[in-house]
Amino acid sequence: MIRGKTALLAAGTLSCALGTGYVMQYGATLPGAKAPAQPPVVVTDIEDTAARSDEPTLPAQSAPRNFAEIAAPAFRDLPNDPLPAPNLPDLPNILTALDVPDPVLEPATNAAPDQTPDCDVRLDATPIAGAMVRLAVTAPCHPEARVSLHHNGLMVSAATDETGVLSIDMPALSESALFIASLPGEAGAIARADVSSVPFYDRIVLQWQNDTGLELHAREWGADYFSDGHVWHDSPGSLKDAVRGEGGFLTRLGDPDLADPRLAEVYSYPAGTSARTGAIAVSVEAEVTSANCGADISAQTLEARSDAPLAVRELTLAMPDCDAVGEYLVLKNLIPDLKIAAN
Repeated sequence: MIRGKTALLAAGTLSCALGTGYVMQYGATLPGAKAPAQPPVVVTDIEDTAARSDEPTLPAQSAPRNFAEIAAPAFRDLPNDPLPAPNLPDLPNILTALDVPDPVLEPATNAAPDQTPDCDVRLDATPIAGAMVRLAVTAPCHPEARVSLHHNGLMVSAATDETGVLSIDMPALSESALFIASLPGEAGAIARADVSSVPFYDRIVLQWQNDTGLELHAREWGADYFSDGHVWHDSPGSLKDAVRGEGGFLTRLGDPDLADPRLAEVYSYPAGTSARTGAIAVSVEAEVTSANCGADISAQTLEARSDAPLAVRELTLAMPDCDAVGEYLVLKNLIPDLKIAAN
């Protein structure tokens, strides 16, 4: 392709040539115009310049040659032998291990959170009415597990539910009440509760292990068996009556369905706020069953009275032979009567 500058130059040259030819043919007169009259040209003093040698002469221009014709003589002068191989020294092939540091793996920022459950055991103790304490055991890694509860010599066993939770109300035996929950695998927890109403209650505890057939009975104000004022596990009394100072109540503790269960019954009477004066007869009784007949059974009583320190008594009973199954063994005078004065 002809470049723009070259095309302009060629066009200008062609225009000049055409203009020169036009002037030479027509002169300066435009076509169709009448040319002015010119005087005749007279030629004189003609000089022959063909033989002059003082003008420079240019060599004759020959036809252009291609590159092969021009370069052929130069290629003919090159040697035909191939170039010798370079004389390089023999070097051993040595591979050197690069000291590349181990990659550092950054923790993934979108990693799933740790799903490991919190297996800590927790025990909460909350004072409630009647000088009682509501215990809440939380043990997420111990579902349906045995729990031993301890408080001032009182010890019972219960079990968590399928979620590892246990809730139980226990009578307090001291104002600054310390509770311990023990679970399998040395797991456990401790809790303390301040129970300011403890001095207003007299309490009798009967506790044992396994199926002994033991029972705790309280007959208020001289009540007969199975009448009003006879408090036992089939007629446990009312916490509302105790709060009003009108009667006592019985609390059963422990799960008898566990293996080797620790069980207890606690009789509580509001001696400090009683609306009546009199005596309450407390007795320990044992039913002769096929599980305890002909055997010795052991038990323990705890007495927490407002006017005396905690008293502990161990007892062992020799049960009658198995032909007495269904009968009751009554232990009189084992526990002194409660002397109550109206307040």
